[in-house]
Amino acid sequence: MSFAWSRLFEWRELVLCNQYSNRCFRPCFWLILYFSHGCSWSIAGDTDFPSNRTPRNVLFIAVDDLRVELRCYGQQHVQSPNIDRFASRASLFEHAYCQQTVCNPSRASLLTGKSPDQLKVWDLPTHFRVHSPDIVTLPQLFKNHGYHAQCIGKVFHNWRQDQWKGDPESWSVPSQLHYNSHGNDKPQVRGSLPPNLASGVGGLECREVPDEAYFDGQVAASASSALRECAERGKPFFLAVGFWKPHTPFNAPKKYWDLYDRSSITLPQNLKPPRGVPELALTNARFRSSNDLQDLKEMHHGHLAAISYLDQQIGKVLQTLDDLSLSDDTIVVFFSDHGLHLGEHGLTRKTTAFELDAHVPLMIALPGQKDAKRISGLVELLDLFPTLTELCDIPAPHRLAGTSLVPLLGDSTAAVKKIAMTQTPRPNYPRGRQPEHMGYSIRSDRFRYTEWRNFHTNQILFRELYDHKIDPGETDNLIDSSAHVVRIRELAVLLQELIVARK
Repeated sequence: MSFAWSRLFEWRELVLCNQYSNRCFRPCFWLILYFSHGCSWSIAGDTDFPSNRTPRNVLFIAVDDLRVELRCYGQQHVQSPNIDRFASRASLFEHAYCQQTVCNPSRASLLTGKSPDQLKVWDLPTHFRVHSPDIVTLPQLFKNHGYHAQCIGKVFHNWRQDQWKGDPESWSVPSQLHYNSHGNDKPQVRGSLPPNLASGVGGLECREVPDEAYFDGQVAASASSALRECAERGKPFFLAVGFWKPHTPFNAPKKYWDLYDRSSITLPQNLKPPRGVPELALTNARFRSSNDLQDLKEMHHGHLAAISYLDQQIGKVLQTLDDLSLSDDTIVVFFSDHGLHLGEHGLTRKTTAFELDAHVPLMIALPGQKDAKRISGLVELLDLFPTLTELCDIPAPHRLAGTSLVPLLGDSTAAVKKIAMTQTPRPNYPRGRQPEHMGYSIRSDRFRYTEWRNFHTNQILFRELYDHKIDPGETDNLIDSSAHVVRIRELAVLLQELIVARK
């Protein structure tokens, strides 16, 4: 597409979002748009679609803090039958990476198609419209093209941005079960509350309560109802369903704890920071070896219970999609916003540039897809925006930072990029200010290379290199190894080019 035509499509999105409301401008614009599409679209407005086929629905499933710990990703200790069943008819991306390892920047980035640096969003409180008030989000774009766009649960970030209430411009109807905090996920039951059978260490809770006692059970029920309403409406839909688990607190109902024998749960081997790691790469959330290892084992038990609880809720939504005979008309996307440390590297939180935080599960099932595909090429969550617009024949906004994954969906051996970049600021939460330092990290097919920079002067302070061929746990920083001098130089060039491109 030429620059002129891409700009035309960008102007079209501005018109659809009422950024240009001049009555003299609109008729002229629609006439231009009519001819730009080869007369295949009518001028009636944004509820019209290409005449060559029926628009595809989108079911957009987001989960919170789920690292790549599912049986379909080779983690046999996890009981995730519903997600695994979905993976058996989807394209599973083995090497997908988030843009920043904390909720708000990651979600803002993938839902706008821009990097955290482009959005100037690096913390939890800053809403992406503070610095980009007119940006068109992914669901907003679908809404502008005639889709019913609806949000159930946590999709955008929420309770730290109370004045924004998510992003009402993105949705056709008000969001449901969106505005709250993880700490408020207290069990809601009739009658007396059953006792907590967990110790409570780390926010753990094990009670014999129904699924709907917690947020995610309510999200699943509401999402299933929304799907039934979408089926009755007969209009193409973009339904975003955001589950809160397995984010802390680990408080799944007791039956999900009962799926696991705590005595057989294996703890991480690397409970200490990597050799040669700079202090800036770590966080203040540390696991101290003097702590009782049973507390850590209980934490892992609660985490596994939360994953299985999440899995069951996702299964309910996917079953509703099948029951309504919508699967053959619906693109289903499943992803996590970032990962999490549970003792690895001596850490018990996210916000690092390590693989465990940056690597995320990502799957896409096309309408009617029956067979599984495993895609090994590097991809980023930023790539979801251009992928979905291409799959649904919707012109994408100008200058998206990601790359469409459609070529990989057709050929699982293809590649669309050499590296994937993740970043994380220091301090971990700049609180509405620019960070003092930024860790920029890229993943190649074999290495993870990280630079810690002064964010204002761009001076490189520390560097890290991990060889995933021999050290997938990232336990040994090889930045001073003479064997990798040439490779480090090559990776540094690739990183610098990507940083500049995404500023």
